[in-house]
Amino acid sequence: MASSAANVAPIESFGEKRPADETPLRSEEESRGSYRFKNKRMRKGHGETSTILKTNGSNEEVLLEDVKALLKSLSLETDASAKLPELKSEVEITIKELSSTGDGLGIQEGSTSDQVYVVPFTAPGDTVTAKVFKHDQKDKLSMADFIKVTKPSPHRDDSLVKCPYFASCSGCQFQMLPYDYQLAHKKTIVEKAYKNFSQLPPELIPAIGDTIGSPLQYGYRTKLTPHFDGPPDSRRSDGRNGIKRSFKEVPPIGFMKKNTRTTLDIEDCPIGTPAVRAGNARERTRVAAELATYHKGATLLLRESTTRIPKAAYSASPSTEQDPDAVVEDRGDHIDLKTCITNPNATSTEYIDSFAFTNPAGSFFQNNNSILPRFTSYIRTHILPTTPDHGIKHLIDAYSGSGLFTITLSSLFQSSLGIDISPASIASATKNAELNGLTSTQARFIAADASALFANITTDAAETVVMIDPPRKGCDESFLRQLVRYGPARIVYVSCNVHTQARDVGVLVGGMKGVDGGFGGGEGCYEIESICGFDFFPQTGHVEGVAVLRRKAPQEPAE
Repeated sequence: MASSAANVAPIESFGEKRPADETPLRSEEESRGSYRFKNKRMRKGHGETSTILKTNGSNEEVLLEDVKALLKSLSLETDASAKLPELKSEVEITIKELSSTGDGLGIQEGSTSDQVYVVPFTAPGDTVTAKVFKHDQKDKLSMADFIKVTKPSPHRDDSLVKCPYFASCSGCQFQMLPYDYQLAHKKTIVEKAYKNFSQLPPELIPAIGDTIGSPLQYGYRTKLTPHFDGPPDSRRSDGRNGIKRSFKEVPPIGFMKKNTRTTLDIEDCPIGTPAVRAGNARERTRVAAELATYHKGATLLLRESTTRIPKAAYSASPSTEQDPDAVVEDRGDHIDLKTCITNPNATSTEYIDSFAFTNPAGSFFQNNNSILPRFTSYIRTHILPTTPDHGIKHLIDAYSGSGLFTITLSSLFQSSLGIDISPASIASATKNAELNGLTSTQARFIAADASALFANITTDAAETVVMIDPPRKGCDESFLRQLVRYGPARIVYVSCNVHTQARDVGVLVGGMKGVDGGFGGGEGCYEIESICGFDFFPQTGHVEGVAVLRRKAPQEPAE
């Protein structure tokens, strides 16, 4: 039976004071203008409860490290009594460097303060006008909104910008920077991650390789999730009170404005693939037509899917049943037909070279298909030692998901085993192995409890390489303990957060207190063979890290 609250008419607001127990209107919620993240997903991590994992690799931690390093390098002559500008005032800031978060770090023109200002959409050498909205004097850090460039940096080229929403939308940070400059900056992100978060001495960290670029710098994203908020008079308490609000006009549909809770109306996103962009236009039209059926905000799914057709079987005159928004790509001996799926439970298909992968459209899969052949080829080249007599025969893919690495690497090994705690992922991976003609001997998948991932492993560790591709928060202490005790000959660690990757690699190389991996309690078991970044998300501050580790050679007994 429906709650009686469902029959209550929506409460109109004309600015009068509301009772204290009412939740605020969504339109009145404050800006997220703080580097002290309130989002638990970003704030909480494995470092919260672990005595071994010393960081969560959060944006806050990364930013503070960059601010400290900048102040140390500048050696400013300052006046401790210098006053900071009032909040919401506009100030001139000279940008000194880019942080690893993608924002510019600068100093106020004409000030004797050593306060560092964080200003998005800026380049080193820019002088910009910025509006201050947050001061933290303890950490020597102020947050500011970008207003305009008053003196451009030699690195800045605004003719490169391809999006009218750039410098407002929170999605991209670097459209004004040449691509080579973006790649060079992302190399420094990886370098600083290992310097600041691995807790390893410099001699144990090899030179970081150049960041490997994406073949596409625009039109690469195979998944976008624009959203719209509920009616302006809606409150967070509406759902539990059974209140249904109505839209009086089509709301903005898009992504967040930088440093706010405001949703920008994004008609088109140029980093999306052509099929995804066509899907965005179609979904915006649909929402407008069906607006009366919505009573709260929603997130839209735009996921590219590919149908591969042999060229000989493809008709030059598509049937009337074909998606009119489909994008046709000629791939030589076949045609790739790209369409946009909006149902999260529908099945999407992607190809990496000749490998096919199907997944529920709403599930995770890498969102830049253009770089995946280059990425998987790199891992194929580096996962095994260069010596022919290495003796490695087995692969364990410890965060296998839908089987990306297990399947694309399977031909290199006698056996390949994918492990994941999600039964749904295991079902997708098993289906994908069959789709690619692999037997259960060549590629097998099992669901395992997180506390006992290696319990059913029978392959000799000395003949095994382990792939790791965890979520942004990295590996937890329990997993790292299991991994060290198992002691595979090699480890390849892929991560979308190079800061938690550096933390975890630091543990594998530096040792875990109370854990003996064969070299004595608390001693490290691995050496870093190579580290480099991949640019999965051009125009943004994100970089994917790949670290290759080899087990240390046994120590000769002392005579």
